[in-house]
Amino acid sequence: MDFDVEIQPVTADDDMLRSVLADADLPPLLPALAAVTGDLTMLRDDLHLDPLHMQEPQGGWTDEQVATARELAFEAIRAYRDGGSRPAPSPSGDDLGRILSWMAGTELSGTYLPMLTEELATGAADLRAPDWLKADIAPDRDFRVAVIGAGMSGILAAHRLEQAGIDHVVFEKNPAIGGTWFENTYPGCRVDVMNHVYCYSFMQKHDWPQYHSSQDVLLDYFTSCAETWHVPDRVRFDTEVTAAVYDDVTCTWTLELDTPDGDQTLEANVVISAVGQLNRPKFPDIDGRDSFEGDWFHSARWNHELDLDAKRVAVIGTGCSATQFIPHVAEQASELTVFQRTANWLVPRPEYQQELPDELLWLFDHIPGFSNWYRMRLFWRTHEGALPALVVDPDWDRPTEQSVSALNQELRDLLTLYLELEFADRPDLLAKVVPTFPPGAKRVVVDDGTWARTLKRDNVSLLTDDIDCITPTGVRTADGVDHDVDVLIYGTGFEASHFLTPMKVVGRRGIDLHAHWDGNARAYLGVTSPGFPNFFYLYGPNTNIVINGSIIYFSECEVHFVTQCIRYLLEHDRNAVEVKAEVHDAYNERIDEGNLQMAWGVSGVNSWYKSESGRVAQNWPFSLLEFWEQTREVDPDDFHVV
Repeated sequence: MDFDVEIQPVTADDDMLRSVLADADLPPLLPALAAVTGDLTMLRDDLHLDPLHMQEPQGGWTDEQVATARELAFEAIRAYRDGGSRPAPSPSGDDLGRILSWMAGTELSGTYLPMLTEELATGAADLRAPDWLKADIAPDRDFRVAVIGAGMSGILAAHRLEQAGIDHVVFEKNPAIGGTWFENTYPGCRVDVMNHVYCYSFMQKHDWPQYHSSQDVLLDYFTSCAETWHVPDRVRFDTEVTAAVYDDVTCTWTLELDTPDGDQTLEANVVISAVGQLNRPKFPDIDGRDSFEGDWFHSARWNHELDLDAKRVAVIGTGCSATQFIPHVAEQASELTVFQRTANWLVPRPEYQQELPDELLWLFDHIPGFSNWYRMRLFWRTHEGALPALVVDPDWDRPTEQSVSALNQELRDLLTLYLELEFADRPDLLAKVVPTFPPGAKRVVVDDGTWARTLKRDNVSLLTDDIDCITPTGVRTADGVDHDVDVLIYGTGFEASHFLTPMKVVGRRGIDLHAHWDGNARAYLGVTSPGFPNFFYLYGPNTNIVINGSIIYFSECEVHFVTQCIRYLLEHDRNAVEVKAEVHDAYNERIDEGNLQMAWGVSGVNSWYKSESGRVAQNWPFSLLEFWEQTREVDPDDFHVV
């Protein structure tokens, strides 16, 4: 896979240029053209982008404004063409700040500018790469890092360690790179985040085949990134870390390994857990689950050998994964019965399964930096996204099981309207698919109309009755009715709140991590816990985002912080850093308070965002900028240093 955008000179005539611009996304195109031509006058005040309308087509511009912007773009591309397609020097300093501010619709200042400059990532420089080398600060010190997992975060960690010249090894329980995109191969599997932001900031890919790419395309992307960085050379595949034990005397970790050659151990100074949250399938607690005599499997372990044609199939679950594979199962099964515990809010996105149009690809291929600015606009639109609409208004006078604020109610009305339009001809189904909880309390489902078309099929039944038990022949509902089937598929998600399971982690003075958490995982910055020196998590507690951005952004921030911790150890000739309990506790009090101000924190609806105790153990309730700021540098006062 070639990640470099090979920019071609513009040779198209005026008619073709106008054709390309007819449906172009203009708000990111004008900044790109301002940058490539050096002409910032096209970023006019009369085309000011209102942040409140960022989510609307063309940024909420009027038809007149769209026509003006399109003409400005046409003139700029024509001038660029007639000038020999020679780009101006990349903007920096005040000019770059002005372009970014225009794109954002607000005057940016402070740390927003360096954060967005990193995310924009124009030019050849990797702005988030370590700016230090072990060879320069601790050339004679033996120091090894163990990374557990070779998915998206583990690949990134290995790459950053290699850039810093740190000896490291990666352990992967699977036979190949990819993590969740290797394991989840169910039909219809794809990312529900726009693909141009679901990629590393410094390894952007412009020519995604679709707006939301499928599992095989994503696996190819991460595999190609890993191969480009030679990550597989440092991975021990088919090797599972079963335990990690800290030695208080040597300040090192001993990993116990289950390998193809038997049990082994390895010693490391630092451990980075990149096992993620969504990698252990979750099965529902239903009586008789082991009694079913037909074929059954979980969506995360799809049985591709089983032919579903002419089979009676039952699916338990209607979450994000289930809504992706159920339409495909419906096309094969003779009868499909879907058991729904909780309806989900659908967010309409017509382009969800669409291919990128040729006109957009033409702009990527011919306008230097446009793909970066296109990605930047998506990032900015989602960096807060609909987050303000999920904040609890303490003065809101309606039940919180309906909505949590006026904005949240407005969002509820819009999403309800979409469901009413989709199911206008099936009031029986509409009554079942409208959720009874506020938007944002659970993960939303991206939809392009496929869900309604599937549920309306003659061979599909949607049941909302409680399940009493699993029987040898199928599913028995609470009304006593037996639903006999040939195949049972569990689309019931993952053990998201069971962080790091089933691995055993024993820290200082023999503290067991899972006993210490007692079902309520917590961490400072989502990265580290008191009692566990030099042990770091990626995608750890309270680092999940709900509706604002891509998890890859969080991984980049977390890996930066971890490498800064390693740098501190090496520069100051220290053995270990351990976050202070009081710092950790104060941080988590603020996280808990923040989550209780969000729809997902006050709603009582079942959700993988919460641990068994009801605490929100997954979600980050604040802005993306704040997480970036908190993970820039290591404050030694926050840690016990050995």
